[in-house]
Amino acid sequence: MITGGASGIGLEAAKQFLANGASVIITGRNQAKLDEARKLYPAITAIKSDISDAGDAQNLFNQIQQLGGIDILYNNAGVLTDPINLGVANNQHFEDAAYEMNVNYLGVIRLNNLFMDMLKSREESAIINTTSILSYVPALLEATYSASKVALQFYTQALRKHLQILNSNLKVFELLPPVVATEMTSARNDKKITTEDLVRALISGLKKDQFTIRVGDTKALYIVNRLFPKMAFGLVNPKKSYRLLQS
Repeated sequence: MITGGASGIGLEAAKQFLANGASVIITGRNQAKLDEARKLYPAITAIKSDISDAGDAQNLFNQIQQLGGIDILYNNAGVLTDPINLGVANNQHFEDAAYEMNVNYLGVIRLNNLFMDMLKSREESAIINTTSILSYVPALLEATYSASKVALQFYTQALRKHLQILNSNLKVFELLPPVVATEMTSARNDKKITTEDLVRALISGLKKDQFTIRVGDTKALYIVNRLFPKMAFGLVNPKKSYRLLQS
């Protein structure tokens, strides 16, 4: 099951998982996009659901149970708010942070908790959490998004170790994309990786049991940040981006 599966990375993952012989369920908040995804790939099961809503999440779990359950939970859904200077008092800071954390972090924990026993009962199963290159270096223009991905990264690492302590066969993977060419990043002129290349790298990592899957520029930034953190910060935050925060 892929959350946020009606477009972008999620839809491409659905496409490539189908090509690898998997049965695929996608979820999302936009019924029109889910319908379009079904038209493109009729084999997909599409369920409207908002992971930030507890009632929606429970209804989703109930429907999945009736369908026979899942072996893989891919937590792909994510949201991003507009840049805003945190140094200028504004109630929007809290509202943006709450929105992003509810989807990008707390929504993941909610779904994992609902599906944990189901996944642990399977002979082979996995959770995939999408964090970000910004888990290593924060983007000034995406401050709350960066914070939500750091939280998810630490949670992912802890969850993996907790399951190992329980001698569980449930595997936990972390996918760390660089900037990806999706609707979310359409206004940006940065170097971008395609969704096809990203998902191809994800599937390759899954087959190798590579629990931390760094893709594209994330690999290089990970090393640079360990050796030269100031340089890494500058690479993620070029001076030209500062102008958007001068208000």
